[in-house]
Amino acid sequence: MGRRLFAVAAMLLAFGSPMRASDQWLPVREVSLELRTGSPLDFSSFLPNGTIDADRRMVAGANGRLAFASSPEKPERMLCASLAWSPASGGFPDHETADRYARQLAMHGYNLSRLHFVDASLMFGRDRDFDYDPETLDRIDYLLAALKRNGIYWMIDGLSSPRGVYGGFDDRWDNGGNLKLDLFVDDRAFEHWKRMQETILARVNPYTGVAPIRDDALAVVILANENGMEFDTVVHDRPGKAPYDPLLAKPFNNWLAKRYGSTEALAKAWPDLRSDEMIEARSVELPADRYGDSARLRDLQAFFIETERATTARMSEVLRGLGYRGLISNYNNWPTVQASLSRRDLEAVTMNTYHDWVSGYAPGSKTTQASSIADGVNYIRMIAAARWLGRPFVVSEYDHLFWNRYRYEAGLAMPAYAALQGWDALCRHGHGPIVLTYGEPFAHKKAMLPYAIALDPVARAGETLAALLYRRGDVATSDVTVPFAVRGEEDLSDDMQAREPEHLTDLALIGRIGLEDGKDLGKTPAVLQPRQQSSEALLESLRQGGALPRDNGTNIDAGIYQSSTGEIVLSRFAGQLRVATTATEAAAFSSLRAPIDLGVLRIEGADGNGLVAVSALDGEASLSKSRRFLLIFATDAQNTGMTFRDTEEKVIEDFGRLPVLIREGYVDISMDRSVPSWSVSPVGLDGTAHAPVLKGKGAVAFRLSNDVPSGPTTYFLLELQ
Repeated sequence: MGRRLFAVAAMLLAFGSPMRASDQWLPVREVSLELRTGSPLDFSSFLPNGTIDADRRMVAGANGRLAFASSPEKPERMLCASLAWSPASGGFPDHETADRYARQLAMHGYNLSRLHFVDASLMFGRDRDFDYDPETLDRIDYLLAALKRNGIYWMIDGLSSPRGVYGGFDDRWDNGGNLKLDLFVDDRAFEHWKRMQETILARVNPYTGVAPIRDDALAVVILANENGMEFDTVVHDRPGKAPYDPLLAKPFNNWLAKRYGSTEALAKAWPDLRSDEMIEARSVELPADRYGDSARLRDLQAFFIETERATTARMSEVLRGLGYRGLISNYNNWPTVQASLSRRDLEAVTMNTYHDWVSGYAPGSKTTQASSIADGVNYIRMIAAARWLGRPFVVSEYDHLFWNRYRYEAGLAMPAYAALQGWDALCRHGHGPIVLTYGEPFAHKKAMLPYAIALDPVARAGETLAALLYRRGDVATSDVTVPFAVRGEEDLSDDMQAREPEHLTDLALIGRIGLEDGKDLGKTPAVLQPRQQSSEALLESLRQGGALPRDNGTNIDAGIYQSSTGEIVLSRFAGQLRVATTATEAAAFSSLRAPIDLGVLRIEGADGNGLVAVSALDGEASLSKSRRFLLIFATDAQNTGMTFRDTEEKVIEDFGRLPVLIREGYVDISMDRSVPSWSVSPVGLDGTAHAPVLKGKGAVAFRLSNDVPSGPTTYFLLELQ
């Protein structure tokens, strides 16, 4: 009776006035962010990292899922810590800090790390090729050993900086340099990359006694980060400059000569071939406009595919020759048809994706302030359609970027759908996923910034939830798979931007999707070539065949998508994403005009948009039986003194400074539990459980505010007696 009365009152409140977020911002009080062993945010007791050895080397196991060598039939989910340090963010830590940092990562639930821009760090301030900074090299060696001791595997780029390890450059983290494109057409550039692997990965680490490339801890090598030929030319595009680098002209002409044999044959395929362009003279020009559809552009894409696949094979041969046994990937961005065909032979597919991408840190940088739920989490769907089924799939970078006010959505959407899809690793991009303390004296640690999640309480709350939803396995993998049939080069169009249609990638919100050779498809419902089917027809086929329950609530016209497992419901037009599992229930909402009933948890009302989650923490790991729960309540966060050029806060003027400010908010919660007594204690961002702020008996129902005596927070401990 008490819960029903509470719900009625909250419902009247919700309908009686529009949802409006508070305009009050509360300064974070914590300075140290190191978790203490046994704190509510220490997940190492139920997410332990084992010893890394030959038996626990990562391999592509059954059905192409990541697994340990000794148990290839059992998939392992890897929660990845992005370690993309630069001098501006403090660089690689000293030995004592590395030990503390690696231990903290394990406590937070990470079991994989991605080392990014190692080449740039090693060459910072160096004038001669391959003249690595000895202190940085030592720190990297020690960090790798510290991570391994804490059961954290490594994923490493063979090349991150377009400057490689050439000496004399100070723009190593920018787009200067052409090494990524040169690799495909210049043997000297390839030899430079090869020597990088020999001198960085194949050199014995004194702290492990083995070269990283032969270490059981090295799980994945991305041969070169974001190095597709088309993408690299886009990165270097400038007004008044030809879209494609002239160095591609000769190899493209050689490729055309091999394919067509004569100018006469080429002229039949290309209506726009000029009279002064001849294969025999190698004078055929590259496309003058990458956005103007043409047969010329289509053939350039085919040239890119053949060249990229051959280069991957050549680079992979180098690593294998150095003794590497782990997984190899490449071309980890762009969901275009061309890029997907270039990834066809990869042992593992890695992909980067972002919602509301931000161009940089300069005044005038822009964000859209758009919700990802409103577009059906398209940034997740587009990489789902780039996956090749039957091999490991790793999200090497993702984020819903600061200062977007809806970024709390990422902490629910990405881990939930990654689990549904059965993806193998999840890496939210940043300088590092955690910091040990606020207030470090480095340029990128003086305020929250895009691509720097560690200082952001909203992003950190999302990573905490990801450890539970994704790594712990709270969200189940779908047993429904809809393959997207691939033929090969004939799937290319004259449009270099062509990718899988959004009206079909909607299927990723219901079950697993991915690319598959069209010849291998049986009678299973599939997306065929050409892409003329509708997702509604495919859904009906799944229902008719019994793969999808008849009561599945998906209604595409209404913008409602329910997963085949029944655990996830996305409502585009309502701006809500709901997840309900045995161990966790959660909702992200931009509007709340009626209570959200998730089963055990009921969100009766709120004073603004945000994320609310409750997860069981004790051995039962069951919302209906457990006694200890982690409550997450995330609203928004900004920097002190942060200013914008517009009232909608889309254009940044000044990022401001620390301390971080959390937007004040409250949410009315009830749970389908009745106990002799219960209490709610704020948990600081450092994991400290403070004195209870709420107590009750019988029905569990209360108003949860993030404005508490110990300072604003995103975490609370709910205990039932």
